[in-house]
Amino acid sequence: NDVKSKNLSSCGGAANLISLPFSYNTMSTDTPPCPPLLRGIRSALGPTLLTQILQSKILLVGSGGIGCELLKNLALSGFRNVDVIDLDTIDVSNLNRQFLFRSQHVGMPKCVVASEAALKMVPPPLPSSQEDTMGAKYTPYHGNVCDNSKFNVPYVQKFDLVLNALDNIAARRRVNRLCLAANVPLVEAGTSGYLGQVTVIDKSSNTECYEDSK
Repeated sequence: NDVKSKNLSSCGGAANLISLPFSYNTMSTDTPPCPPLLRGIRSALGPTLLTQILQSKILLVGSGGIGCELLKNLALSGFRNVDVIDLDTIDVSNLNRQFLFRSQHVGMPKCVVASEAALKMVPPPLPSSQEDTMGAKYTPYHGNVCDNSKFNVPYVQKFDLVLNALDNIAARRRVNRLCLAANVPLVEAGTSGYLGQVTVIDKSSNTECYEDSK
């Protein structure tokens, strides 16, 4: 329900009053309803960009330390269509920093558990809706991104954006080349030992690619 305008006096009891009209449901009469947890994003980015977020298709490669953080951020930001590739299974040593995993998940594929956990974080469309995830789909692929029979240029071309979250240099080079060939922007993030880095690689913008930077 709309909250009626309220007059708020200052703490000192001064006579000056401030009228603050606002609504919990919509920003204005011509703005479509928005999932409650995404109103901040709509206010900051605008309804057009929020619609693009809701409709975009994202590929995440890696669901370990960086991947868990990215999946959480993607879900809470409203991204509803995400594929996740990872060949690893969960080890006890992962539990202290990869927060989507619990002890009962040890031995299970990281991408499967992480995708299920992230899907539960996707904001519901509206408070009264029974469809809590608004058609959200987080699809895990337990496999090696270097497998060209599955993960090739036509596969990558289906996505609007690719996110790397890897600690394997050969796999990072592979994804870099796939994205260049498919002309799909890549946010390259990864670790090597105690070092971490992130950069945007976009062929159409003539930015430096991962292998150029090495």
